[in-house]
Amino acid sequence: MSGRVIVYTGDGHGKTTASLGVAMRSVAHGKKVVVIQFMKGKKNTGEYLIKNVFPGNYEIYQFGREEFVDLRNPSDEDKRLARKGLDFAREKMREKPFLLILDEINIASHFNLVSVDDVISLVREKPDETNLVLTGRYADERLIEVADMVTELREVKRKKVECIEGIEF
Repeated sequence: MSGRVIVYTGDGHGKTTASLGVAMRSVAHGKKVVVIQFMKGKKNTGEYLIKNVFPGNYEIYQFGREEFVDLRNPSDEDKRLARKGLDFAREKMREKPFLLILDEINIASHFNLVSVDDVISLVREKPDETNLVLTGRYADERLIEVADMVTELREVKRKKVECIEGIEF
């Protein structure tokens, strides 16, 4: 069976969390998982720290600064890191991991840190053995079209806005 292309998008909470649920499931079955995070550079998040619990089959790499990206005016450094992350994803894909997650790639392409055409090119280069997950708000219609499965998360209600360690990060 050929690997899938899965998109998690929408304005709701849980896109990264959904992809990490798939990662945890894959690791439990002894499969190799590679997570590449765009626009993220904080090393204290649960998805980063879990690498110490799942050594060997779970790899995570970050291509972003610790500070938030100014989406109205991304810096040259933000763009450079995002392009570097996409190039690195292409290299890791050659290793044919069972699961490759490109976390926040949709928003990075929406705000032109990387081009949608380059992301689609990477999707088309995906080896049959690899399942590819693309997360982030604002998934481009062309990415939705090439995907095998698309889930849109929608926020219905949120009482509190502060982030809680272990829930939001």
